[in-house]
Amino acid sequence: MWVAGEPKKVVIACVDVHYGEGDGAIAAAVTFDRWDAASPVERCVLPIAHVEPYEPGAFYKRELPCIVAVLDRLAAYPTVVVVDGHAWLEPGRPGLGARLLDTQERIRTVVGVAKTRFHGAPAVAVLRGGSAVPLWVDEAGEPVDAPRRIAEMHGPFRLPTMLKLVDRLGRSPEEIAS
Repeated sequence: MWVAGEPKKVVIACVDVHYGEGDGAIAAAVTFDRWDAASPVERCVLPIAHVEPYEPGAFYKRELPCIVAVLDRLAAYPTVVVVDGHAWLEPGRPGLGARLLDTQERIRTVVGVAKTRFHGAPAVAVLRGGSAVPLWVDEAGEPVDAPRRIAEMHGPFRLPTMLKLVDRLGRSPEEIAS
C-alpha cells in the first residue's frame, strides 16, 4: 500500500498476444520495476479461449481484451505498460497503446514498441545493439521519455530482454514456465 510522502513504486509490464490455430490466443505479461532490469519480477501466461477475428484497421478490437485479461491476473497492476505496436497511428488517431490507456485508469503510461513503422505514426526510431534496423517507439499518457527508456532496457540486441522474454513466453509458455 502506498503511503503519502513516499515515492510511488513504478511497476512496468511488457505484454504480448500470440494467436494459434482456431479462434484462441495466448496472452503473456512480464513485470519489472526498473527499465534496465535483466529478469522479471512476475510472469503471467493466460490462455484465451476465443478472440475476435482480425479486422483491418481495428487490430485493437482483437488484441485489447487479451491484454486487459492478462494485466488483471498480475499480482501488482502496472503503472507503465509496453505493448507490441504503436501507441498512436498518427497524431490524434489512437493505436493499441492509446486505446489501452483509455480503458485502464490505473495505467499512467503506455509505451508502443513496433518492429515496423506504421506510415504516419509519430514514432521515434531507436537503434539498439548493433542493429541497423530501428524499433519504432512512441507513448501515450504521462511522458516517460519512451525512446530513451527503450534504449536503456537490458539486453545487447535490437529487442530488449523483457520484450524477447514476453514474446517467447506467449509462443511457448511450456518451455519457459518457472
